[in-house]
Amino acid sequence: IFKAIKMSFEKDPDAEGDVSQFGALTTALSSTIGTGNIIGVGTAIAMGGPGAVLWMWLTGIFGIATKYSETLIALKYRVKSEDGSMIGGAMSALERGKNWKWLGIIFALLAAVCAFGIGCMVQSNSIGSVFETAFGVPAWAIGIVLVVICAIIFLGGVQRLASVCEKLVPIMAALLLACAAIILICRMKYIPATFGMIFRYAFKPQAIIGGAFGAALKAAISQGAKRGLFSNEAGMGSTPHAHAQANVEHPHDQGVVAMAGVFIDTFVVLTLNALVIISTLYTADGPLHAMGAAAASTAINKANLAQTAFGTVFGSGFGAMF
Repeated sequence: IFKAIKMSFEKDPDAEGDVSQFGALTTALSSTIGTGNIIGVGTAIAMGGPGAVLWMWLTGIFGIATKYSETLIALKYRVKSEDGSMIGGAMSALERGKNWKWLGIIFALLAAVCAFGIGCMVQSNSIGSVFETAFGVPAWAIGIVLVVICAIIFLGGVQRLASVCEKLVPIMAALLLACAAIILICRMKYIPATFGMIFRYAFKPQAIIGGAFGAALKAAISQGAKRGLFSNEAGMGSTPHAHAQANVEHPHDQGVVAMAGVFIDTFVVLTLNALVIISTLYTADGPLHAMGAAAASTAINKANLAQTAFGTVFGSGFGAMF
């Protein structure tokens, strides 16, 4: 992983590409660090219990291999467009690697549709709802602001997008990790119990979710797997488009860099956020201690689990705002 991060800062003057390897990595991370591992992990824990986190980790392990493969293929079959920019992804691989242009067209169309759903609607709704909870600003007003900001960035092309992500993503991740570390230090005595719940409720989820064992286990695995995949987007074919822009000669190199993205997303950001939520809300003095999965909707108000968890240490006002 450290080698992959180091490689992301290397520059190959003879290689083709539109953005640096680090720019491609942060652009890909900008779509995964956020809603998936902040809002998503809270939803997974609320609906699947703390044990869902274990299934997120397992999904991430396989996701590292998947991310490497799809990124390598995207760079191997990328092409240069008429304006000189690089184009790569599943659609190019299907057309050039398998001569299945028809399937590449279907993928491109479905990816465009999905961009509005899991790529825009879920994110903007989450941003709007947390702003409304923290600051009392109507969600529709935040939506208008988002449209303006995104338009300014997107109309500047992939170079402007990568430039913004290179600056914002590290700051965003660093702030989140720093505050999560403070909370975990304050809740240090509950850390062993937190890990205990993750492993115990992964295999005995009915103790916290309720219902029959089979149904509870299905809920824990389902929530963990799909929220984990939504977080790191491994195998979805979305982030390779960003990696295909990288200024790198060998596809293997960017594939390794992409693997670091899954590690950062799942095993650093998602894990710390999950530990914060469980150690503050589900342990002995937490508001959801010994309560079932349905408790989150009644015991927690409009704030999501992440906002509530950060508020237990920083105060409800600042926790929600942060």
